[in-house]
Amino acid sequence: MLKHADVWRAIDRLAKEHGFSPSGLARRAGLDPTTFNKSKRTTREGKLRWPSTESVAKVLAATNANLMEFVGYISEGEGGGVIRNIPLIGFAQAGASGYFDDAGYPTGSGWDEIPFPALGDPHAYALEISGDSMEPVFRDGDAVIVAPHASVRRGDRIVIRTKVGEVMVKQLRRRTAKVIELQSLNPQHGDRTLAAEDVDWMARVVWASQ
Repeated sequence: MLKHADVWRAIDRLAKEHGFSPSGLARRAGLDPTTFNKSKRTTREGKLRWPSTESVAKVLAATNANLMEFVGYISEGEGGGVIRNIPLIGFAQAGASGYFDDAGYPTGSGWDEIPFPALGDPHAYALEISGDSMEPVFRDGDAVIVAPHASVRRGDRIVIRTKVGEVMVKQLRRRTAKVIELQSLNPQHGDRTLAAEDVDWMARVVWASQ
């Protein structure tokens, strides 16, 4: 399982590898210098604070590192995270039959694999983005990590598949027993409202390699 301490340790290792303190790394990435301070890693009540996907993406870009390097920092040394291979397919393939079962879990052949820290979800998988329809949030070649077991709440970025095979990544705006309202990530594309009965499945995006 991916642990809070392992992710923060990876940020510290990334900073050290590139000659920065955690605050120097944050500053280099255009973040508030206190973003990675040890005091920011838990709340006063003791609740764990995780680094955001956006902040991790920014430090990777600032250091010219990639997600696999970051995964390596998580897994190195005593207490490192467990790495396993998860299925990967192109976004365009996801709409074809044979890749998912009725619950939205990856199935069948034709999947590639990438290493990623264990998420505690045996059905986690990755989709490789193609095209520009999800810019500026996700760009061509980015991979989004999807966890079907994760609960989905308003404001989450999700992968959703309709019963006619349309697959899209959107932000969940509102969900009722009858309709699902979706906000587009690209402002040039309109928002969508789907009848709940027309949706095959949806799953939360929990990570993105950018």
